Amino acid sequence: MSESSSTPWQTSGSASVDQEDLNVDLDLGFDGAEDILRAWRRGMRPDADLTVSEWADAHRWLSSRASAEPGRYRTTRTPYLRGIMDALSPGHPAQRISFMKAAQVGATEAGNNWIGFVIHHAPGPMLAVLPTVEMAKRTSRGRIDPLIEDSPALKERVSPARSRDAGNSMLSKEFPGGILVLTGANSATGLRSMPARYVFLDEVDAYPASADEEGDPVTLAEARTTTFAHRRKVFMVSTPTIRGLSRIEREFEASDQRRYFVPCPHCGHRQWLRFERLRWAKGNPETAAYHCEGCERPIAEHHKTEMLARGEWRATAVSADPTAIGFHLSALYSPIGWKSWEQIARDWLAAQGSEEMLRAARNTLLGETWIESGEAPEWQRLADRRSAFPAQIPAGGLFLTAGADVQKDRIEVDVWAWGRGGTSWLVDHIVIPGGPDDPACWDRLTALLGQTWQHENGAFMTLAKLAIDTGYESAAVYAWSRKQGAAQVAPVKGLEGFNRATPVSGPTFVDATVNGRKLKRGARLWTVATATFKAETYRYLRIERPSEPDAPIPAGTIHLPDWADSEWLKQLVAEQLVTIRDKRGYARQEWQKLRERNEALDARVYARAAAWILGADRFDERMWRQLEKQAGVEPAAGVAEKREPEKPTAPEAGRITAPRRRGWKISTPRYME
Repeated sequence: MSESSSTPWQTSGSASVDQEDLNVDLDLGFDGAEDILRAWRRGMRPDADLTVSEWADAHRWLSSRASAEPGRYRTTRTPYLRGIMDALSPGHPAQRISFMKAAQVGATEAGNNWIGFVIHHAPGPMLAVLPTVEMAKRTSRGRIDPLIEDSPALKERVSPARSRDAGNSMLSKEFPGGILVLTGANSATGLRSMPARYVFLDEVDAYPASADEEGDPVTLAEARTTTFAHRRKVFMVSTPTIRGLSRIEREFEASDQRRYFVPCPHCGHRQWLRFERLRWAKGNPETAAYHCEGCERPIAEHHKTEMLARGEWRATAVSADPTAIGFHLSALYSPIGWKSWEQIARDWLAAQGSEEMLRAARNTLLGETWIESGEAPEWQRLADRRSAFPAQIPAGGLFLTAGADVQKDRIEVDVWAWGRGGTSWLVDHIVIPGGPDDPACWDRLTALLGQTWQHENGAFMTLAKLAIDTGYESAAVYAWSRKQGAAQVAPVKGLEGFNRATPVSGPTFVDATVNGRKLKRGARLWTVATATFKAETYRYLRIERPSEPDAPIPAGTIHLPDWADSEWLKQLVAEQLVTIRDKRGYARQEWQKLRERNEALDARVYARAAAWILGADRFDERMWRQLEKQAGVEPAAGVAEKREPEKPTAPEAGRITAPRRRGWKISTPRYME
């Protein structure tokens, strides 16, 4: 309606409102007819046809709680995100958008801008999935709440969070015409909770292989969009992990594989930035400069801002699905003030010599997958590296775990000592004959829980935790484990696949039969991503020993005693990691046997899982110092504090005692018992 129109404006019914009616409203306290007309016209005017990036520039404010650069959001700070965000706009034909990227390039903020755009301009049901429910809660508090509170256009559409207001809770945000639900990839219930027009899948490579054993979380989440057909949008974002297992790599390779081409400031040649063209003088990362592939001249970093502003996304492949597009970005594109080329060079140099650090650098700096070496080490080479231990447990071993592999006619147990940095020592190999049908076999396994092994300092240690496989005769394993209690025994179930973020999950409660009576949720069960620990074991077995006799041993080294025979060594390296392609051409990796018997490898994986359950991967310096003090070992930094003599006590489960060191009592922390 034009400003000059004198025609009465129509309400939703048939009645009209004229100037006389408005004069009556003036008597009732309204500001005036003109104000009412202006407000009505604003309400009737259609929303501007904005893209997500335009919306972000116009309406998004960054909070000091969630951003290192608070204030109005500016797409010009990260120009490469413009094309990605605009592909999420309703007018763009893409339905499935993947973004494989380095760490800290602004991808999550692009997703948050999309959330804000949906709430404000394109309302509908939206599902945001994080790796775990706990991470979803942290994201809601740390990112989504500030997004809403600091952007006026969103604040007026989402009710303030109140205990009695079901429309705005930690994991659910209602707004006119839609709802945002946050959940974790580990929750099958959350993934199937509602139909969704929009799905934001963040850090998909950190998702578990299965959500509550109900299937792939990405597949479950995407199934929510079925009813929206061509109107759906799925945005999948992640830093990649392992070649052949990375979800985001699989999605990117199935897309049109877009790269961000930027012009050389010298010759104008457009190129996408590759790590091998970042060069620096040997030992001087501060000289790092990018060398143009067109003119070979070095490009100083101060040119980067203009290069990014003039960049453009170009497809480098043809997608089988025209509605699926993909983007890739490395840390080389990080804006001035974020990750510099010099810092990338320093990080890369610091990673040399450590396979684990190189993997992290490749994932987080280059945004590329790591090629896991799954070749089994030669058992003969391991035999040559065996050595005689000065005691059953050498000085570096600070606690013991065991892995038990249940077979038809026996139970095989390997006992491992663990020290700083994942370094380990094989302490004992025990074969208990009889199998799960023989009560005497279980009696001997029970006795093993109280057995002691001598430390180099003279102390005697018992098992802190034993992990036992439930894959064979699970009912018998559950019954025995329940009888021993959860403090020292952990029933485990192996699950093929990698999960570096959480290789052990649980415990979950499962039904168990004890003395012929079925107990609902009667046993605790831990799930182990066995592929993760197998790859770690082979990586540690390949660590080269220093040639100098007094040089420090690298962290993670696996020490094998001279009594480990050839059969046990062959079992330890009985599998290899192979890449398999399915009918659709997608690659996946799995461990396959090279020989029939692999009990030593399985027992090692279970013992490693027991160490994880104890919390060894999360011990801080104070914890390691405490363990060294308790074991009577000189700490790595400083000397152990003296303690007043105490009366020695009898060994207890999970404790270390030192009867030969009169007056000392050494025990593991309470939460490890």
